[in-house]
Amino acid sequence: MAEETPAADVLGLTAEIVAAHVSNNPVSLADLPNLIQEVYRTLASVGQPEAKPQPERPQPAVPVKKSITPEYLICLEDGKKLKMLKRHLQTSYNLTPDQYRERWSLPPDYPMVAPNYAKHRSSLAKKIGLGTKPRGRPARGVRRETPAAAAKTV
Repeated sequence: MAEETPAADVLGLTAEIVAAHVSNNPVSLADLPNLIQEVYRTLASVGQPEAKPQPERPQPAVPVKKSITPEYLICLEDGKKLKMLKRHLQTSYNLTPDQYRERWSLPPDYPMVAPNYAKHRSSLAKKIGLGTKPRGRPARGVRRETPAAAAKTV
């Protein structure tokens, strides 16, 4: 099946096809050379493996350097300004942060939250005491010994 057609056969077929086309359709003299070339190229490429075009690298909606501002991040997929990127990527594009970073060749430490928003959330968490060890009551069922009771047992 994958026989190579000699150039003479392709040329003969080209002449037949062009003659049949010209006899049934009006073609100007200026368009005739282009028609012959196109038919010849098409016939010559029959049976040849198609050259697969390399997938184009997607172009970001904004330059990567401009995608991080203090107040918001700009999504490289669609150009939207967001404070938190992770949920937007998951719901709109079904991408994880790692897939997003890989797709756009971003460093592993590329933020998914706007810098000022992260600082604000951090200060709120510190204000209510998150991230500190509890200083209040011991856990249920565990009794702490008082220093006086510990001294009696020794």
